[in-house]
This record gives sequence, structure tokens and C-alpha cells, in this order.
Amino acid sequence: MILVNLLLVAIAPHAYAKRNLVLMISDGFGPTSETMARSFMQNMGTESHEPWSSILDSMLTGSIRTQSSNSLVTDSAAGATAFACGLKTHNGAIAVDTNGTPCGTILEAAKNAGYATGLVTTSRITHATPASFAAHVVDRDMEDLIAMHMISKNATKHTKVDLMFGGGMCRFLPQSNDNSCRNDDVDVWQAAKDSGVTTLTRRSEFDLLSQTNQSMLPLIGLFAHSHMAYTIDRDSTSQPSLSEMTQTALNLLDDTSDKGFFLMVEGARIDMAGHDNDPAAHVHDIIEYWRTVQKVHQFVHSNPDTLVVSTSDHETGGLALGIDPEYTWHPRVLNQVTKSAEQVCSYLFRTQKQDVTEVIEDHVFPKYLGIDNHTQAELDVVVDALQVKGGDGRHKACKHAIGGIVSKRARVGWSTGGHTGADVGLYAYGNQMHKIKGNMENSHLGTLLMQYLDVSPSQVTKALANTATRQLAFFHSPHHDHD
Repeated sequence: MILVNLLLVAIAPHAYAKRNLVLMISDGFGPTSETMARSFMQNMGTESHEPWSSILDSMLTGSIRTQSSNSLVTDSAAGATAFACGLKTHNGAIAVDTNGTPCGTILEAAKNAGYATGLVTTSRITHATPASFAAHVVDRDMEDLIAMHMISKNATKHTKVDLMFGGGMCRFLPQSNDNSCRNDDVDVWQAAKDSGVTTLTRRSEFDLLSQTNQSMLPLIGLFAHSHMAYTIDRDSTSQPSLSEMTQTALNLLDDTSDKGFFLMVEGARIDMAGHDNDPAAHVHDIIEYWRTVQKVHQFVHSNPDTLVVSTSDHETGGLALGIDPEYTWHPRVLNQVTKSAEQVCSYLFRTQKQDVTEVIEDHVFPKYLGIDNHTQAELDVVVDALQVKGGDGRHKACKHAIGGIVSKRARVGWSTGGHTGADVGLYAYGNQMHKIKGNMENSHLGTLLMQYLDVSPSQVTKALANTATRQLAFFHSPHHDHD
């Protein structure tokens, strides 16, 4: 009997081994974005044509087809659902199938199987990508209901998500609170506390997590009213970075379960900069995403029972490097920019009682955009954008005006302020990475990830049959690309 047992162990040495999976989603990040950020880093040195590679370059294994069930151009909800549930659904759907029926996700199946679970993002935690792993609604804008789903318990009465880091505090506060953006009086934040969840809102509280040996899970840390700041704008004293949140998540989850963990990490604002056609904000958030990948790569190196997979839900902006007729583009232009178009426009709206032309010429151009030789045409395009009627329309026009000026000087082109149908990169490193290769549908990647963890969503799907997927008092927003 002892000999037989020894033989079984020899045949299946990893049958009961711990297994970790980190799924990283660089929202809106296409192959040209990788080239753009690589060239940016390459040109920061003295020899601009010396070879330079990012951490992702060393991990490239294939590509992902991104179409949804009803469109060749997906949105983030359908794209993330494909990864989370292993099935195609229509644009706008959060972890429900084409009939609106909830589908069990890899996170939920992993939790039921004994894994620890986590979500890290720089968007609102209730935004499309993180929501698709822990909520089930027929419309991505039902963020009030999504918040409630995300703190709910599974069939074993455990909080389904052990750790959440991101923004979006306003969706957890009742509408009677001045900082709320909910449409009801449900206090989701207090409900989380009442169910035993540790809650954080301040950078100082986040920093203490690395100094304690006590288990703080389940844990939710929300560090912004809505989305977290772009990397180019971030105040490090008030908000942790994506790489910092991810490192802390890895440390906490690794100590939680002997089975292992599932962690989804999203570089959300890469996409939002693409929507704004803001090349400087785009490239800085890509570089921060690379830092985050490097942190996970180091973790995998020290924990060989871990697989990291990085991909994107779609490409945003139709980015092009080079504008006809010149065969060139100028990365150094982006290095002169110190604020995102979003922050520049917010500043302009706050100062419109002053002479706006003077503010743009004396402050915005030289201090925020690094431009000391602006043209009358560049000044006019910003002034005209500020005259657009309607708050959302004016803000969008302003951001595109600012991003357009920088893009034109850098010789960077954009075909859209939305998504495109391009394939995106697939990257992997670590345990069983040889299985993550080639060109595949986004839903097939979701299936492969479930197979890696040896989990099935079928039992979760059955348990979700009576889940409420429609939010009362709901208004559908036509502007959900990043707000």
C-alpha cells in the first residue's frame, strides 16, 4: 500500500498543489499602444534607436479576438463577461447571457472551490470590467445594484470577493449623503461593515495593511469618489497606485487560502485616455500598468504555482503612430505634458470667470502641455470647445481639443473616440503558460482560465437563477464609455 501511494504521488506530483491565477486586463490597450509606450521609453534615453523592451514584450504568446455576440466592436461589459463566464454576450451586459440569465463567473466558482478572491482596478469598482466578475445585471449602468451584488455572500455564506481595491465610493453611499451618486437610500458601505467587511478610504489606512500580521479580509478599499486619478495626475499622498494596490493584494491573498487565489487586476484608465484621445495620459497609465505587471512577474518568479495572464477587452481610439504625409512621430512631445486633458479642462471650467484666453496662453499651454510656441489655431480650438452647450458635451469637446493639440504635435492619430474591433495582445508567464497561446476568441480564454483553476461555473449559475438583474428607478446613460 505504501508503494502504491508513492507511485501515485510520483505520477501526479501537483494534484493537490496550491494554485494562483492573476488575470490582468489593460482596458482599451491595443498593439499600437504597446508600441507607443515602448517608443516613449526608448526616446527618453540619449540613444533613441537603441533596443528597448517592456515586460509585456517578453510575455507575448498570442492574440485575442474581441467581438461580442451582437457587434464586431465590443464594449467592456461584454468583453469582461467573456473572460469571466467563458461565453459571448451582448454589449452592455454584466455577467448575463444573451437572454439576460446570470452566468457563474470564474471568481465566484473559485470562491466556492476554496480559493481566495480579489479585484483591483483604477476605475469605480462597480464599473464594467470588475463588475463582470462579481455582479449580474442586464445593463452596465445599473451600478447601484452592482454595488450590492459585489458585497453579497455566496451559497456558503462567505463574502464572494475577499478583497476589492479601486474607486467609486459614491455608489456605496445613500443618496442622502452629499458624496453619493446613488438613486436610492441604500447604505451599501454600512451594509458591508455590518457583514464583517473591513473598509478603507484613506491612503494612510492602506499603508497600514503592509504592517500588520492580522488577517484583514474580507476587505474593501475605495480611494476616490468616482474613478481614481490618471497616473499623470495622481497625488501619491491620497491615492495608491495600481502597482501598489496589486502588490498589497498579492501579499494579503497569498496568506489567506491554502488552495490559492484568483485575482483580477485592471488598468482601467488606459481606456479612458483613449476615449479622450489623450496620448500623454494614455502612455503614462500604460507605463504604470507595466510596473504592475513587473510586480506580478516577480511574485510568479517567487511563487511558481502562479500563472499570470495579461490581455485587453478591446482597443480604444484607433491609435496610429504617424500622420500623413510624414513618416515619423515624436514621443518627446508627450514627455512635456504634466496634466491629463481631463484635469486641464476641469481647471479651465473652474477659471472661466477670468479671461479664458489669458489663462490658456499663460498657464495651460506652457505649464500643463509644455507648449511655448502655440499658434492662433491651437488657441481658437480650445476657446471654441469651451463654448459648446451642455456640460457633458462641453467637457468632451474640451478634452478632445486638448488631446488633439498634443496629438498633432506628436504626429499621433486617432480614428475614433470609442472602441475598435481590432485584435489585442495575449501575454502569459508562469505555471502552465504553454497552454495560453495562439489566436483565440475572448470567451475561449475564459474557458482556459477556468480549466487552469479546475473550477466550473455550472453550480454557481444554478444558484444564481433567482438573482435580481434589473435595477429599480434606473436611467440608462448614453455616455457610459468612461462615466
